[in-house]
Amino acid sequence: MSADSEKLTELIAESERILVFTGAGISTGSGIRDFRGPEGVWKEHQPVYFQDFMASQTARNEYWDQKLEAWPSFRDAEPNAAHTAIMDLERAGKIEMVITQNIDGLHTRAGTSAEKLVEIHGTNGAIECMSCHALTDPDAHMKTFAETHVAPDCGCGGYLKPATVSFGQNLRPEDLRRATQSAEAADLVIALGSTLSVYPAAGFPLAAADRGAPYVVINRGVTDHDEHAALTLRLEGDVVELLPPAVAAAIA
Repeated sequence: MSADSEKLTELIAESERILVFTGAGISTGSGIRDFRGPEGVWKEHQPVYFQDFMASQTARNEYWDQKLEAWPSFRDAEPNAAHTAIMDLERAGKIEMVITQNIDGLHTRAGTSAEKLVEIHGTNGAIECMSCHALTDPDAHMKTFAETHVAPDCGCGGYLKPATVSFGQNLRPEDLRRATQSAEAADLVIALGSTLSVYPAAGFPLAAADRGAPYVVINRGVTDHDEHAALTLRLEGDVVELLPPAVAAAIA
């Protein structure tokens, strides 16, 4: 184990209220493509903005086309060793909160409890009505859209969309409140697999670090926080390879 890995193990062992912040790099090992990386999904499609989705049937159809294309990889993905390591930390009583930018639902599938999870950009694991806000399972809606290529509506007449936060759509106030509270309470913050370039999400680990919590960043490639004065430890590499052995040693 390298000196940096030993330091990470020590920080985890000494902490009791860890804020874990995760981005796309934690899920590439589960077959979910990165959004902003060199082969990122963002290069293939222009985003459909929420305001356009609500105003135009054509925009709604385009949005559902993009979601249908990506749906099999989300539906079939399984948690990897990094997701499991975070669940091990929760079992050990060390997790204050997991804040994820990911919409893949893999933290939930790994066993992270709802009270310890903020999916700050929503989830592909449910379809939400934009009027009555009822949540339904995606499979039936995806199958219907694949047959009709007409974006589905709710029984109440509202527009249906995956329960993700689209470009131009506000983050949920309750998610912001819980994330802010966890940043205020954390005694260690670990950012995993994120470029830390999307705000306000990337502001939560910084908020914890600025109030004195040790701050660890693990990522393959540069991040926007690499030169931040509050950074305690920076590990370069694959989250799936670096996190699990440190967690296992810390809670042994």
